[in-house]
Amino acid sequence: MTAQTPPTPPFRDPQLPIAKRIDDLLSRLTLDEKTAFLHQFTPAVERLGIAAFRTGQEALHGVAWMGPATVFPQAVGLGATWNTDLVRRVGDAVSKEVRAMRARDDRVGLNVWSPTVNLLRHPLWGRNEEGYSEDPKLTSAIATAYTHGLRGDHPTYWRTAPVLKHWLAHNNETDRSTSSSSVRPRVLHEYDLRAFRETVEAGAVAGVMPAYNLVNGRPNHVSPYLREQLRAWTDEDLLVCSDASAPSNLVDSEHYFDTHEEATAASLLAGVDSFTDHGTDSSQMIERIKGAYEQGLLSEADIDMAVRRQLSVRFRLGEFDGYDEPGAYDTPRHRALAQEAAEQAIVLLRNDGVLPLAPDIRLAVVGLLADECKLDWYSGTLIHRSTPLEGLYERFGAERVEFAEGVDRVLLKTSTGAFVHVPAADADDEVRGAEGALDPALLAGRTDLPPLTTDATGTELALVDWGEDLLTLRAPDGRYLSVAEDGYVRAAADQPGGWVVQETFRLEPHENGHLLRHVGTGRHVSVAADGVKVADENAEISEPPEIFELIVVERGADAVARVAAEADVVLVVAGNDPHLNGRETEDRTTLALPAHQERLLRAARTANPNTVLTLVSAYPYAVDTGSLRAALWTAHAGQAAGTALARVLAGDVSPAGRLPQTWYADDADLPDLLDYDVIGGRQTYLYFEGTPLFPFGHGLSYASFAYADLNSRAGEAALHVSFTVTNTGDVTADEVAQLYTRAADPSVPRPRRALAAHRRVTLTPGETVTLEFEVPLSELEFWDVAQGRARLEPGPYELLVGASSEDIRLRTTVVLDGEPGGPRPVTERGLDGADFDEQSGAEIVDRTKTAGDAVTPAPGRTAELLYRACDFGPGVTEVTVSVAGEGTVEVSLDGGATSVALSPKAPTSGPYDYVTLTAELTASGVHDVRLRLRGPLRLARVGFSG
Repeated sequence: MTAQTPPTPPFRDPQLPIAKRIDDLLSRLTLDEKTAFLHQFTPAVERLGIAAFRTGQEALHGVAWMGPATVFPQAVGLGATWNTDLVRRVGDAVSKEVRAMRARDDRVGLNVWSPTVNLLRHPLWGRNEEGYSEDPKLTSAIATAYTHGLRGDHPTYWRTAPVLKHWLAHNNETDRSTSSSSVRPRVLHEYDLRAFRETVEAGAVAGVMPAYNLVNGRPNHVSPYLREQLRAWTDEDLLVCSDASAPSNLVDSEHYFDTHEEATAASLLAGVDSFTDHGTDSSQMIERIKGAYEQGLLSEADIDMAVRRQLSVRFRLGEFDGYDEPGAYDTPRHRALAQEAAEQAIVLLRNDGVLPLAPDIRLAVVGLLADECKLDWYSGTLIHRSTPLEGLYERFGAERVEFAEGVDRVLLKTSTGAFVHVPAADADDEVRGAEGALDPALLAGRTDLPPLTTDATGTELALVDWGEDLLTLRAPDGRYLSVAEDGYVRAAADQPGGWVVQETFRLEPHENGHLLRHVGTGRHVSVAADGVKVADENAEISEPPEIFELIVVERGADAVARVAAEADVVLVVAGNDPHLNGRETEDRTTLALPAHQERLLRAARTANPNTVLTLVSAYPYAVDTGSLRAALWTAHAGQAAGTALARVLAGDVSPAGRLPQTWYADDADLPDLLDYDVIGGRQTYLYFEGTPLFPFGHGLSYASFAYADLNSRAGEAALHVSFTVTNTGDVTADEVAQLYTRAADPSVPRPRRALAAHRRVTLTPGETVTLEFEVPLSELEFWDVAQGRARLEPGPYELLVGASSEDIRLRTTVVLDGEPGGPRPVTERGLDGADFDEQSGAEIVDRTKTAGDAVTPAPGRTAELLYRACDFGPGVTEVTVSVAGEGTVEVSLDGGATSVALSPKAPTSGPYDYVTLTAELTASGVHDVRLRLRGPLRLARVGFSG
């Protein structure tokens, strides 16, 4: 007899709908197998021929953490290009590199955790570099372009499956796993949700990742918005992947649940489908899921739903059809694209005519970033590297460029009179990477290199002051002093880096010298017979901290002044190291440029009035540029950063980057980092009423542009807007035309202006282009808290066209038919506590652990809540409040004296145990209602009846 071939199971049949294929595969999996699928590292099911799978591959601006890859500009730099076509091509290149790298390393995943669409609401946020813009429209446009590139262009299969980060209202690293963002409904719907929504609705998003923080008192990993908002935006199955260790945080740091079984069940029921916890060890999460199931907190159907969403992504990636797509990395096309992106990200902030530089110029290049090509936490390993200095050498010739880094060069003298000495690295000890660079992944943390010692002469060290008393120390051969696990100090890192940076120190005045504290361990440096090390505070016998005398051999400012005085133009390159003073886990404390870099800038400016500042940074600074000839900004622009900057300075490329966020003039202009009320706090360009240092959308050019012929027409569902832009300069250049809208006579606070559309165009001298835009009327809606939905208000709307949010060249007004508002029907709907029009001293918290909002006084405050135009109809005689805790609710009308005060007779048994209090209140017609909350009391609702 001839053996028969077993029939192909339906889940392997590409002709069937994905839903039916998933049904079939689910029916073949055991409960234990399905449970194991819920951890980030999903095991293989060999009996079904199913391979192992993992969620999560970082790809923010190139493939990260997996070795050599093309490194594109940071995300905020991609946002500064305002170029969706470019960003789509970057995403396309990154996804091809993911596929190529997976072919040689199965640790590389196809479920990419990117892009970050958190809005850059606050410029002191440590992760500013990861977002695109403070504006939801621009953010969603750039994110949509990137996800389309990551998804690829195959009609059926996805090249990679992008996951958006971080859901939701996440802009602080300070207490990030325990702090709660208080987000009123209007801010939630008009601002924070909008960037996610428009990107998801564009159709190339596979899922989202919840953030560590809480929103309105409830952890994002049990957010009801995952169900109520996210999953309502698309018919696709979206995969929700937890952030690393966040499932455990629900119990361990947030104390939101008493047991991990409760927390796991609540997360899965809220919509989390893949748990990222305990690294590659899935056993603890599996035990928690099993425990929740055995306790009746989860059903098998609940587990099936989460597995279904994960399988949906795997089917779309072509895994079960044997689909693969050949990829490539470090191709000539990708190298050219990295340079193009770096060029387009450069923003010219100020220029009095000194730029572009003359070809025969004598140039001084100075500053801590002048000969650096910095990476960040989410970068890949550089294959190519171009610093500003190298780019300028290449473009102008090394004979025309003088360099001074501007670091202080010091000796460290011990209390015995000896000096700290750095042993030379043998040739065999130096592990070299691409183009001869020391490979930081191989050198940092090494214990086989000799530790520092002392001798009679010592080694001159470069002391690099990064501000806020944080410094690095570097040996003459470029190696940074670092501390390994054994506690010894070695010259063993190419750059500061790592999750815990081991290359940073602080000098602390002590007696007649300084103690040197290692920041990574928090311990002081000591000197022993076997070498320099950090004190072991747990040892019975430990060397005492050394008291060092700091001997300055040369001050950086003196070297800068010397080379600046001899040049025609001096270029100061300042900024940040993305691993220091503002990064994941650490917010900045000020907008100010670090004091040492300010000294270098002053020294250059004093020595040479022809000073140009280039800021290379992950975030804005408040810098006085008024006395400078020119100023530019670029994010850390990846492997081609130096070449790109040199080409812009030389005029080979006209700069056309635009600021993706407001640059404020002073720290006093900023709200508190944890104030998420962009409306009440008048935050971002949308509401800020002060004078910025540089406005949102700002950026200059080497050409000039004229705007004309503004036309607009209102259709049933959209505004149709057109205008012309003409290059009136004498060089080919890009212009970024920006269209803003403004409600001219709003009934509630609305944005001063809001970006509605933009386009980056290339124009030759004298060329004119007509730009046409279609703006959906829905984008002019606001969230009406009186009705609990979006509403287009009728009346006049201004259309503003120009080169930035403040550089408006054309304007017109259109009158739109919308839906008239009216007073709140409080006898029918009552008042939800969080649906206030104005507040002071209040925080929004969770009404229950699963849904709803309540309002409570901020610690030490009395909360004042205002609800405008409440319609009591022919009359009411009674008011009721639903409250928990203890305290008092005072009710008044139209700002008058307190009419009613209601207090629970005794504190309720818990924050979610609400009681209803009733009192007499006589009113009719329309009135403003004011509530005052005193004490630790949660207000859920207010009702009125006759």
